[in-house]
Amino acid sequence: MKRNGEHQKLKMLYLMKIFYEDTDDSNFLTMQEIIQKLEENGVMADRKTLYVDFDELRGFGVDIIMEKIGRNSYYHIGSRNFELPELKLLVDAVQSARGITNKKSGELIKKLEGMVSKYEAKQLNRQVFISGRVKTMNESVYYNIDSIHEAISTDRQIKFKYYKWDLQKKMKLRKEGDWFQVSPWVLFWDNEYYYLIAYDPYEEKIKHYRVDKMLKIALVDEKRNGKEEFKKLDITRYTKSLFGMFGGEETKVTLEAENSLVNVIIDRFGKDITIKPVDEDHFQTVVNVSVSSQFLGWIMALGDRIKIVDPDEVVEQMKSEIIRLMNQYGIKA
Repeated sequence: MKRNGEHQKLKMLYLMKIFYEDTDDSNFLTMQEIIQKLEENGVMADRKTLYVDFDELRGFGVDIIMEKIGRNSYYHIGSRNFELPELKLLVDAVQSARGITNKKSGELIKKLEGMVSKYEAKQLNRQVFISGRVKTMNESVYYNIDSIHEAISTDRQIKFKYYKWDLQKKMKLRKEGDWFQVSPWVLFWDNEYYYLIAYDPYEEKIKHYRVDKMLKIALVDEKRNGKEEFKKLDITRYTKSLFGMFGGEETKVTLEAENSLVNVIIDRFGKDITIKPVDEDHFQTVVNVSVSSQFLGWIMALGDRIKIVDPDEVVEQMKSEIIRLMNQYGIKA
């Protein structure tokens, strides 16, 4: 045990620490318990000076509440920067996010636990189970995001290595390990992964990259280019048009579906689309999509309740995909 008075100059800091760690709306301390805890940390205190300390802390913004129960007075912290339900929500989001490694998730949650009392922290130590959830294995994703933000804010290009998995489940660098160099413009979150929208000066077009598959990001002392191209880009439309972030030629596609699918369509493409009744049971809508096998697969998954009616080339793509699948499974068309 520390000697009384050894840390007297740290009195207010220890007092705040005691309130934040040992009290909440359900756990209180008496004045004598507060004095004892201060003494354990090498701080001398008495009731008279603590009343003044409490007032000073309240003036500083610390919500110290006193409740009278019988003849005794009990003290605890009231409002905090984050309430427990808010932190539970953040913990669930961190724990379930695929774009953050298990190790980094644990570190983040530990920091979030420090924002409530030790009693409430136990309630944050919970496990969220989500079917099919696989966390990223790239520990550097946190620092990737920070580097990209710095490049955007300082108007600089970045270079990085980009990888994929091979059949041996090993990282294989794309472009035979050559550097990718792009102008970063926007970071966004889709399907629980971070993506970078950037301008590729070599192909002279806007492209996107999954941040957790980027390695060795470094800032380049060259100003970003592609500003005019990016100004023309409708980010919301761009992200809505992609399925699973797989690219394809963006096309206006007319869909005809049963009325029961209106919620599915709006959830996927937003409320700005036009819904046009065809008959009592069906409607049509026109959506902007990057036509890819993922988009065609999404249509197939909805079964006979939806079909592509226009343009003809996309209808033909769907027919070709159906024939390909039939051949793949030995069914004669």
